[in-house]
Amino acid sequence: MESLNRMAVELVDEAIDFADELTIAVHSLEGDAAALDFGVDVPGSLEAGLLLAEIQTAGLATVGSTVEPVAGAPLTHVDLSCDHPALALLCAGKAGWELSVDGFEGLGSGPARALVAQEDIFQRTGYGEDFEMAVLAVETETLPDEAVAAAVAERAGVNESAVFLPAFSAASVTGSVVAASRAAELATFQLAELGYDPRDILSVSARAPAPPVAPHESEAMARGTDAVAYGSRVHMVVEKEYDRFEEVASTAAEAYGRPFAAVFEDVGWDFAEIPVEAYGPAALTVDVVHGGTHTVGHTHEDVLAESFGL
Repeated sequence: MESLNRMAVELVDEAIDFADELTIAVHSLEGDAAALDFGVDVPGSLEAGLLLAEIQTAGLATVGSTVEPVAGAPLTHVDLSCDHPALALLCAGKAGWELSVDGFEGLGSGPARALVAQEDIFQRTGYGEDFEMAVLAVETETLPDEAVAAAVAERAGVNESAVFLPAFSAASVTGSVVAASRAAELATFQLAELGYDPRDILSVSARAPAPPVAPHESEAMARGTDAVAYGSRVHMVVEKEYDRFEEVASTAAEAYGRPFAAVFEDVGWDFAEIPVEAYGPAALTVDVVHGGTHTVGHTHEDVLAESFGL
């Protein structure tokens, strides 16, 4: 398989070529790195969000959209399917790179993480990369500048001119689409956190509603979490039986049944205080090859309606 960053760069090139159609903005930074505004100073768009979800997963996921009702209201839903979950969703897509540079704060996801390969998932999968370009999608309220690009380049071991930083805020159209696209990732992450070998997860398909764009970043993050925890439906195909599949769904969490705005408020918006099991998908079916089929969890439209203001 080609480098994850190489595959992501091809998609970034596509975004640059069709920037006007995607309603994104491309900025060349002082060190010749590129910051792509997918939804910070621009509103973002549905197509920009779908393409960014592909970039985050290095092109190893198929991403699309449809319209389905939530509490009787038609809403855009995001579909994502992937046959390489460990690589695409955990080694690339997961938001695992915290950026704090000269007052800039952001959360990075995408294949640039594989160039660093210090997170536990890279030890578990045995994956890492040595490539000359780095793609890091950044969730942030301000566009990355030259100092951020330089910090990413240094840590990833690439030239600053080879850094691509697609950026978006949670409170944007793009941010809502990306939040919904994470249902498959979070199901895969939860199962791996429970001790299941992520290399034995063969495929994941998911659908979740894209929440209405919130007026503030904090509310947007809460709505995005609700979209997955209360509105997502996930199907997984795995290699081996396991006795903890029921713990993957969000219904296993103590906080289940409350909108995440209230849950986050209880801990002063310190996300580290939230147990990891709270971030599971709503409804999950796990098919074991040559084994059983396990169905756990359920959606909760009443909570979604409260969270989305329906």
